[in-house]
Amino acid sequence: MLDLRGLKCPMPALLARRHLSRAAAGTTVLVMTDDPMAPIDVPHMCHTEGFEVLSVERDGDAARMVLATK
Repeated sequence: MLDLRGLKCPMPALLARRHLSRAAAGTTVLVMTDDPMAPIDVPHMCHTEGFEVLSVERDGDAARMVLATK
């Protein structure tokens, strides 16, 4: 799990990218954040960088995203 609560964009997207870039192919990562822009920025980064977005769940400003390497 990558707990990025308390960080404001672009930090959640940058740290998620760093984590995914270093992970082995087929790795899934749960990302927790409370920045309201992260559920937009992180999936955009994933599509740009070639990572997969498996799910995005929002609860107010909090978000839980499951991302994967290819």
